Amino acid sequence: MNGPMKAAWVLTAFVIVAGLVLWIVTGKAVFAVFLVLGLLTGVGAWVTGRSVKKGTTP
Repeated sequence: MNGPMKAAWVLTAFVIVAGLVLWIVTGKAVFAVFLVLGLLTGVGAWVTGRSVKKGTTP
């Protein structure tokens, strides 16, 4: 796993945790958008990571 991929997973975790905490603390469902964005970021990171072939250099 390279640096940008690690950054994508950290961003995913941060957005999901922030959305969940803010939703619980404020009680406003608008923070569910953070959960959706976090999940989309995670799916993008997973798809991108799977498309990279190991051992090849550009």
